[in-house]
Amino acid sequence: MIQNSIATFKCEVVQRKLQLVGQCATGNFPKSFPEVSMNVQQEFENRRDEVRQVVNPDVIYSPYLANSLVATYFACVEVKGYGDIPKGMMALDIPMTTYAKVSCSNKTIDKGYERIFSWMKENGHRQESLEKALPIEIFYFEENAEEEIVELCIPIVD
Repeated sequence: MIQNSIATFKCEVVQRKLQLVGQCATGNFPKSFPEVSMNVQQEFENRRDEVRQVVNPDVIYSPYLANSLVATYFACVEVKGYGDIPKGMMALDIPMTTYAKVSCSNKTIDKGYERIFSWMKENGHRQESLEKALPIEIFYFEENAEEEIVELCIPIVD
């Protein structure tokens, strides 16, 4: 079978520490998703040039937290340091965290989540409590691309 996608579904363990600046939105979960996440990303895309000291403006980090009632979803860029935070945005300092990571695409996110949770189980990894760490979706935007690389990072217990 020929795979007509840029998704590799490669899984690995990585460690990341991030300084982010962006916006967030909260909505009923799961009823108002993915609309809430798409809307906050679009709003942030229109304002991301207001953020200073950006590492790469074409990489959008979307940490999130959710329970069975509500979810808060962020759209952020990584920064080298916190300067003036634009009005309506916030700084988010994510400490060094160990993640299980899978590479998929914006068209295969559901399959990416299935793959990473299956891989975690097969390899004995447990998800870290959402009280201690945030899962992150990382989008690598390309101008006029129909399909873009997305990495899903699930915090795991060391």
